[in-house]
Amino acid sequence: MRFEKVIVLITLALVLGWGLGATKDAAKIGFVDVQRVMASSGKGKAAMEELERKAGEAQARIRPMAEQLQQIQDDLRRKGVTLSDQAKQAKQLDMAELRSKIESQSQEEENQLKIDQQRLFGPLQERFIEVVREVGQENDFSVIMMSDAPGLVYRREALDITDLIIKTFDSKG
Repeated sequence: MRFEKVIVLITLALVLGWGLGATKDAAKIGFVDVQRVMASSGKGKAAMEELERKAGEAQARIRPMAEQLQQIQDDLRRKGVTLSDQAKQAKQLDMAELRSKIESQSQEEENQLKIDQQRLFGPLQERFIEVVREVGQENDFSVIMMSDAPGLVYRREALDITDLIIKTFDSKG
C-alpha cells in the first residue's frame, strides 16, 4: 500500500515536471469526486433510482419466504413442547429447506443486481471519462485526478471541478 502511494506521487511529480518543462504556463490541476458526479447528475440519479427499484423488487421476491420461515420458527417455539418428535423433525427440515431456498434466491438476486449495476453505470462511467477529458482539454488542465486517488493526502477545495463536470455531463448527455 505504501509502495503504491510512493509510485503515484513519483509519477505525478514526473508528469507535472515534464509538463512544466514543456510549457511556460503553470500546471493546472483539477480534482473530481466521481461518486458525487454519479449521484448528482441527471443520468446518474436515474440509474440509481432504477437500481434501487430493482433491489426493492428483489427484496419483495424474497420477503414471502422469509415470512414463511419466521412463521415456522414461531410455530415450532409455541407448539414445540406438544409436537411429536416426528413433527418437530419435519418442521426443522422445512426450515432448513426454506433457509436454503432463501440463501439461493438471495445469491441469485445479488448477482442479478451486480449485472444490472454494470448495465446501468458502465456506460455512464465511460461517458464520465469522456467528459473529464473534454473538460481537461477545453480548460487547459495539465492533470485531473479523482478525489479519492491513492496517495492523495491533501487538496485545496478550489481545485475541485466536480460541479463543472456535473454541468458538462448533464449538458452533453
